[in-house]
Amino acid sequence: MDISLNKYISETGICSRREADKLIEAGRVMLNGQVAAKGNRVTEGDQVLLDGKPLRQKPKAFYIAFHKPKGVTSTTDLKDPDNIVDFIRHPERIFPVGRLDKDSEGLIFLTNDGDIVNKILRANNAHEKEYIVVVNKPLAPDFAKRMSNGIPILGTITRKCTVEVKGQKLFRITLTQGLNRQIRRMCEYLGYEVIKLKRVRVMHIRLEDLPLGRWRYFTKEEVVTMDRLIADSVHTEDASSDEKK
Repeated sequence: MDISLNKYISETGICSRREADKLIEAGRVMLNGQVAAKGNRVTEGDQVLLDGKPLRQKPKAFYIAFHKPKGVTSTTDLKDPDNIVDFIRHPERIFPVGRLDKDSEGLIFLTNDGDIVNKILRANNAHEKEYIVVVNKPLAPDFAKRMSNGIPILGTITRKCTVEVKGQKLFRITLTQGLNRQIRRMCEYLGYEVIKLKRVRVMHIRLEDLPLGRWRYFTKEEVVTMDRLIADSVHTEDASSDEKK
């Protein structure tokens, strides 16, 4: 490692490079026991203090695609014996991006990067999530039309979506919002009970042949695409509409 001091400070996540320069100019940064100066560089083993406290580099961000089985809970609460963190047993601290109902299976993201969570989840960002659904009885001829045009649930009308009937009791649905147990509630409104629900895609990441209960890291190309897709994400509302399907 051999980087500029202001970059080292900014990569801890506490401020920008410009703000780091101001901290240095104010004499608040120490480098190996000496008051630091703009232009100093940091190498492996150097000690950097801010206001007398050591600065630690922010862990490198990573992103996981997990094929969640039915019965696993999308929570970091270790008091829940079925929590997703204990199931995966990753050596670093991770947390799920959104939720997938305990009775559902399929694709869910996990990460150590808190910066992207709200960008992906905020409803106004309209990131696509695709599901395969099996219901308890044959689908009516107008099912796809009614389902896709909006259903009144939870005091609102669901956003228009894409629905394809794939079999007598099977359909594929692509949503751009994540109301609480949305697909199950939409089906219930039309008189159907969901027997099986599987999420097969979130944004550009597909479940494909990832085995049930297994996970993989995003590829470099997938991370680049994700960064592009969330670059203009809305920052004006809380990510309160987790995908509790």
